[in-house]
Amino acid sequence: MGRGRVELKRIENKINRQVTFAKRRNGLLKKAYELSVLCDAEVGLIIFSSRGRLFEFCSNPSMFKTLERYQKCSYSASEAAAPLKDTEKNYQEYLKLKSRVEHLQRSQRNLLGEDLEPLNMTELVNLENQVEVSLTRIRSSKTQIMLDQIFDLKRKVQNQQDTNRVLKKKLHQVGSEDLLQLSWQHGQASGSNTQNEPKQKPNGFFQTSACDTPMEIGYEQVCADQMTSGGNTNPINGYGPGWM
Repeated sequence: MGRGRVELKRIENKINRQVTFAKRRNGLLKKAYELSVLCDAEVGLIIFSSRGRLFEFCSNPSMFKTLERYQKCSYSASEAAAPLKDTEKNYQEYLKLKSRVEHLQRSQRNLLGEDLEPLNMTELVNLENQVEVSLTRIRSSKTQIMLDQIFDLKRKVQNQQDTNRVLKKKLHQVGSEDLLQLSWQHGQASGSNTQNEPKQKPNGFFQTSACDTPMEIGYEQVCADQMTSGGNTNPINGYGPGWM
């Protein structure tokens, strides 16, 4: 009788599981050795038991070289497959974007009143609602822009008024200073003209005497200037000028 086919599932009995692992492990290592010898193949086999023990076989004297060769081949294959995946992904993205653009263009034509024949009543109602919503948004945006512009204009007008007020104040101060300076200069000019005017001699009979000492009537002493000035000022008999 032949042996029955063993069902591939985890062996629950711990002892049987350990025995089966040892037998099949040895058989796998033997098959790997035979494959490397008969077919001149580079074989590397690594086995870890449930307890963490390592069992390995390598036809190459260095397992590290075999692993390095595996990594190079694996990475090269993945790098070669990466452009294909990227190309496929980009193509799928292109199809999505193209469909989106076509939908937007169709919606734009519908909003402009074009290509409305294929639309049914429900789609027309939805289109009308979209138009109303769009118009509402446009009005709201336009109103907000106008309000912002009005606010900016009011702010500019207020700044201009403040600047004008400051300039008027400065102009008033400068005008007052100039007026005061002109008044002061006019006063100096008037005083200078008054000082430069010659003193007018008094007309009439009586005139100011040139002597420092006032002369009294009947006073016998006459100032020396009058005595030596000549004319009709000579004393008569020692009693003063001749006109007296």
